[in-house]
Amino acid sequence: MAEKINLDAKIAHLGFIQGVINRMGSNSFLLKGWSVTLVAAVFALSSKDADQRFVLLAYFPVIVFWMLDAYFLHQERLFRKLYEKVASDLISSEKFVLNTAIVRDEVASVSSVFFSKTLFLFHGLIVGLVIVAMFYLAKK
Repeated sequence: MAEKINLDAKIAHLGFIQGVINRMGSNSFLLKGWSVTLVAAVFALSSKDADQRFVLLAYFPVIVFWMLDAYFLHQERLFRKLYEKVASDLISSEKFVLNTAIVRDEVASVSSVFFSKTLFLFHGLIVGLVIVAMFYLAKK
């Protein structure tokens, strides 16, 4: 009977951790959408008869969203590592621990996540588009 209670606690604990992982993934997805939207809005402002220096404003949201995306991806990796430890019984489910400090040394830092392939491809492409737009508008 005690083993059944422990298994139920473990399943509930893993469910809590998975819920946090899902939220981190959703936050990352929303940040990418907002990044594209805001850069497109800045491009629209800087085109036509408006002041073309507005395109320089596009760097701010791109960098800020890139940093936030790196933070959320780092948090997601921490919770995935915690999930792995709980699932393999290296961390007990008795207290429903959600503190990721336990696994912080086992996951890459936020700065290394910032330059990870997935984030660098997406946000680097947006920075590249801002650079191209800046030179294109400068030639007008």
